[in-house]
Amino acid sequence: MKPARRQKKLEQIVEFSLWNTRFLTILPVFFGLLSVLILFLLGSWEIIEGVMEYIHLGPEKTKYASKVIGGIIGGIDLYLIGIVLLIFSFGIYELFISKIDVGRNPEQEIRILEIKSLDQLKDKILKVIVMVLVVSFFKQVIEMEIKTSLDLLYLAISIFLIAGSSYLMQISGHHASPDHPLPHGSDHSTEK
Repeated sequence: MKPARRQKKLEQIVEFSLWNTRFLTILPVFFGLLSVLILFLLGSWEIIEGVMEYIHLGPEKTKYASKVIGGIIGGIDLYLIGIVLLIFSFGIYELFISKIDVGRNPEQEIRILEIKSLDQLKDKILKVIVMVLVVSFFKQVIEMEIKTSLDLLYLAISIFLIAGSSYLMQISGHHASPDHPLPHGSDHSTEK
């Protein structure tokens, strides 16, 4: 009987130790939030630089407008990357450490940072990453010089592909999660 007790005690110690290693995930949470702060500051600085450049241009404002808009869009891009890291930090904390009780007010319907599974975290991060890519693409388009009709055709095709992929992501997101209502006109309710 004693060997069985020792084995049970050893199992409890190992399981307790394994369970508490989840607190190591506080490191990516902390550094993710630190990165969010840095990215938000860098994004704000880039927007301020764009606005200051616009103020100092004088009569040549229209000539360099695309450069100013590129700086502002670059700041927005940094904000979006910061939001990816914010969602990552919240998701890791909620999945491995504890639910964030402060954000669980039953009167509010804000559920953007509520994460219930790794798949849901992955989906949310993926959607924001796609938005980052769209904004980066927009910045490149603004700075692009269209010289031939082929350049214009490539631009139109790329815009069509981005719109199509955004639509497909939205449709797949609505079918994947029961929290979201289906898009207008596609009510497939099972009630009879």
